[in-house]
Amino acid sequence: MIYLDNSATTRPYEGVLDTFTRTAERFYANSSSIHALGGEAERLLESSRERVLSWLGVKEGSVIFTSGGTESNNLAVKGTALMHMSRGKHLVTTRVEHPSILETFQSLESFGFDVTYLEVDAYGRVDPEDVQKAVRQDTILVSVMSVNNEMGTVQPIEEIAAFLSSWPKVYFHVDHVQGFGKVDLPFHEAAVDMCSLSGHKIHGMKGTGALYKKDHVRLFPLQHGGGQEDGGRAGTENLPGIVAFTKAMRLIKEEQQEKAQELQRLRNYAYEELEKMAGAVVNSPKRGAPHILNFSLPGYKPETVIHSLGERGIYISTKSACSSKEPDKSSVLDACGVSEEAASSALRISLSYSTTETEVRQFITALSEVKASLIKTMEV
Repeated sequence: MIYLDNSATTRPYEGVLDTFTRTAERFYANSSSIHALGGEAERLLESSRERVLSWLGVKEGSVIFTSGGTESNNLAVKGTALMHMSRGKHLVTTRVEHPSILETFQSLESFGFDVTYLEVDAYGRVDPEDVQKAVRQDTILVSVMSVNNEMGTVQPIEEIAAFLSSWPKVYFHVDHVQGFGKVDLPFHEAAVDMCSLSGHKIHGMKGTGALYKKDHVRLFPLQHGGGQEDGGRAGTENLPGIVAFTKAMRLIKEEQQEKAQELQRLRNYAYEELEKMAGAVVNSPKRGAPHILNFSLPGYKPETVIHSLGERGIYISTKSACSSKEPDKSSVLDACGVSEEAASSALRISLSYSTTETEVRQFITALSEVKASLIKTMEV
């Protein structure tokens, strides 16, 4: 089996699974309980927060543990809007964000918020100058992802943050779900106020994630109840998942240090081979994130190509897994100005640090064979 759909989800590390099981067996008490077992669970919970800060490379701020990237994004956007709408109701984002961002902003429009959706270039990159032009006196939030989940485009986070540092009342949120462990955020230099993370994108468990926020950030909670997460998210914490999440953060950062160049080399190889393939169009930027590659096969239905590759034990995808079952073309590619034919036939491969050169070569060979067989089928 060759799995090239790591942007949709990743296979959990064995160490992560082991950590989850051991934590569930030993630290099963509720961390809100005042007895000794509850105290042990609480100490492990708080030490997990410190580990998240450490692996992010930040020294100040706090961490709210969530069920994943979607919840973290919703909390950052809605939490900001609801808490600060008396100060302003203008929000800024881009047209190529993940559905959990775009649909959240769209929902806020129905409550009277004014949203500016920034255009992007042919590779899905936003111009920092457009962000500057969009920000105004009633702006309370700018949200831009670090790495696009379909194209692999790396956004100019540092430049945007540098500009927003002169707007202290405007929060800057970064959806870092696809970036963590692959592309570093310059927290030490950038005015990134909030950052969303997801466990199952970094070989952790599904249903785990976090929202990092700086100390000055105040959010309206989306869940009320027991006051957990310092009032930021009510509900008994998923301690085994949280500890496993921090373990995944550590392991993927270690792999990044050891294997980043090899991952980039494999992506470059796949890029060059797809460029040479007759009839294929590469949509991703040449200098993008080291694990995501988007291409089109105009004239071919992506579902047919995916199923044909699946019969050979090779697994790739179309657009975002959160919207891949929708019949329409990719909204991300549409925003990039890609032709309708290319946008409707787009495919995505996403690598991991365990992907091998042999697997990438086999994928390229199989894709060529599938193209040829589908042509023959159409001719018949």
